[in-house]
Amino acid sequence: MTRQVVYLPAETTVDEAAQAMRSADIGDIVVTDGSALSGILTDHDIVVRSVAEGRDPSQTTVGSITSTGLWMIQQDASPQEAVRLMRERAVRRLLVCDADRQLVGVIALGDLAMHLDPSSVLSDITEAAPNG
Repeated sequence: MTRQVVYLPAETTVDEAAQAMRSADIGDIVVTDGSALSGILTDHDIVVRSVAEGRDPSQTTVGSITSTGLWMIQQDASPQEAVRLMRERAVRRLLVCDADRQLVGVIALGDLAMHLDPSSVLSDITEAAPNG
C-alpha cells in the first residue's frame, strides 16, 4: 500500500496533477470537492481521457476526467479481500481506510501482485516501474 496520499481539488488542471504525481512518484491522486472525496485520478486517466482526446492539459480540470467510483477497503482486510473487491468492481486501485473511515493509503493491483506472488511477471514489472 502507498501511504503517501496526494489530494487535489477538482479545479486543478491536468498538467498540475501530472506534475504532482511525478514529484511524489505516484500514479494516482485523490480528487476532492470541498472537504468531500469526489474521485481518484490515475496516470491512465490522464493518458486516455485527456491526452488521447486531444484536450489541453493546462485548461482541462482533473474533475472533468476523474474516475468517480471510489472503492474503500479497511486496512485490516486481507489481500484476498482486496483482490475480490478489485475483481467485483473492475478497478486497479482501492482507497484504504482505518476503522473511522479515514483514508490511510491507496493499494494498487501491482502492490497485491508483489505481495501475493513475488515471482510473477507482474511483480517484476511493477517493482521496476517508478510508481508501481
